[in-house]
Amino acid sequence: MQHYSLLDLSPVPEGKTAGDALANTIDLARKAEVAGYHRYWLAEHHNMPGIASAATSVVIGQVAAATRSMRVGAGGIMLPNHSPLVIAEQFGTLATLFPGRIDLGLGRAPGTDMATARALRRHLSGEDNFPQDVVDLIAYLDDPSEGGPVRAIPGEGTHVPVWILGSSLYGAQLAAALGLPYAFASHFAPTMLEEALDVYRRTFRPSAELAAPYAMVAAGVFVADTDAEARYLRSSQVLSFARLRTGRPGKLPYPVDNVADEIPPPVLAQVNHALSVSATGSPETVRRELGAIVERYQPDELIVTGMIHDHSARVRSFQLAAEVLGDLVDGTRPLAREA
Repeated sequence: MQHYSLLDLSPVPEGKTAGDALANTIDLARKAEVAGYHRYWLAEHHNMPGIASAATSVVIGQVAAATRSMRVGAGGIMLPNHSPLVIAEQFGTLATLFPGRIDLGLGRAPGTDMATARALRRHLSGEDNFPQDVVDLIAYLDDPSEGGPVRAIPGEGTHVPVWILGSSLYGAQLAAALGLPYAFASHFAPTMLEEALDVYRRTFRPSAELAAPYAMVAAGVFVADTDAEARYLRSSQVLSFARLRTGRPGKLPYPVDNVADEIPPPVLAQVNHALSVSATGSPETVRRELGAIVERYQPDELIVTGMIHDHSARVRSFQLAAEVLGDLVDGTRPLAREA
């Protein structure tokens, strides 16, 4: 493993506001940079009371301005919600303001319900335009073409690194065909992880962007002084995920001592499977569990995430995780076109 990174959904805890969540994101980003995280990604979600990163490119700009050297980007932008030109202009502007520090991860899902997807795009086509949209977006970020009828300004010539995100074989196949880095959403959808990594690595075609496959795996992480305390902190995310699964999305719940008392057994079993690529416990326990994830999946990079109700506890969890992750880094082949 070459790097460790952090995915932040800007969670809005119960009793707090979206403004609090965004302030927490800025604070966490500054401390993540000090802790050695390689990149800090934010994700696009809409119509979700517990997530404040809907205007993802705006939040990325604020995080980049608040930090100095850490890479900042989208994990990801849900491209079906946008025109490729608009995203090229947004991320081209970010890359112009913060040269060599911006990443653009692209997802195929809308990141919301279908009614909200219609409100975002105004129309929904039955066609799958995602592969062509990715190609068009990369072209907008490529070297300037004076004869081109449409140009992204800012954007052209910035060569913002584009990633394909996914939780199935589709994204793995597309990333391999286009020769792009690939990030798997195993922090909430681990079922196809092993097969997707195999497909991506086995069918990868070298490109101008990347000479060899580069795979990122996502994992949940919750670290505290004791295993019991870490499980208590994690209960907020388990409750939140269960409520989302049962059609009751809301702000990030307060933690509880026993989630089994709060969630029906069939739902809890589904949630435990969805969140199974994770490490929870004391630093010693998390070292063992993250080490097992790295050993099994051999990621080039591990990106960790975790929604904890108390901000100070969340910051400390990621700081303790960084100490563990630093020991797992071997620092081999760098990712092409990265500063």
